Amino acid sequence: MKELIEYIAKSLASKPEDVNVTEEEEEDGRVVLRLEVAEEDKGRIIGRQGRVAQAMRVLLRVAAVKGGTKAILEIV
Repeated sequence: MKELIEYIAKSLASKPEDVNVTEEEEEDGRVVLRLEVAEEDKGRIIGRQGRVAQAMRVLLRVAAVKGGTKAILEIV
């Protein structure tokens, strides 16, 4: 799941070297992915009215369900 988000974010970002994804597992079994990008790339990652970020969250949710877990994407 981490690789999926990292691949999408690096494809969209103008500074792909600044893309950083960290993965943490919470006590209740959820996986939290934190996506950090350069300040000037935040608009590209979030998209108009949050459409790109929402699409990334949907893909992440589908991948998590296939793996039998729940996942959340946070854009920092």
